[in-house]
Amino acid sequence: MRAVITAQDVPASGELRVANGTIVTPSAAELARDRGVRIVEVAPEEVHRIAPPDITIALGADHGGFPMKEALKPLLESLGLSIRDVGVADGATADYPDIAEKVAMLVHDGFATRGIIVDGAGIGSAMAANKVPGVRAALCYDRASAKNSREHNNANVLTLGGRLLTQTQAEDVVRTWIETAFGGGRHAGRIDKITAIEKKFAN
Repeated sequence: MRAVITAQDVPASGELRVANGTIVTPSAAELARDRGVRIVEVAPEEVHRIAPPDITIALGADHGGFPMKEALKPLLESLGLSIRDVGVADGATADYPDIAEKVAMLVHDGFATRGIIVDGAGIGSAMAANKVPGVRAALCYDRASAKNSREHNNANVLTLGGRLLTQTQAEDVVRTWIETAFGGGRHAGRIDKITAIEKKFAN
């Protein structure tokens, strides 16, 4: 039986690899054209050959963060990262919890080592992302908070306020956050305690 690609399978941007002979529904093809997504037929073994998680960053934004999300892509690529963009694909109204969950799940499932979410203020996305087990989302607003969130807290998701930061400020935060390593040592034990609290209240 041949695989079928529907509109739900079309990413927000980039390229969609499908196995030779895959059926692409008319609605999926139309959505791909609208989003500028290139559908590429490859051998079945090539379909899931994507960048490894350690250089993959999940990226998403609602309508309030869309312009900043798009503007951050060149910086992320210059830092050697492969982007998994979960949307939105334009400035249409979207609910930040939906976007935050998509980014957080890519980190949770191991498809990306880290994620970035941009909404109007960055607060709601941090709250939503932190509901996903294993995610430590931090709202950062300057280099100091970005450095601390990585060095002390081993944050694996960064949230930004697209309407509160200038593009230059956001780029400074992102660059610092990406380039700062977790300090380990005494901080590792504290991260273990965060994980223990998470497990305590897990269903």
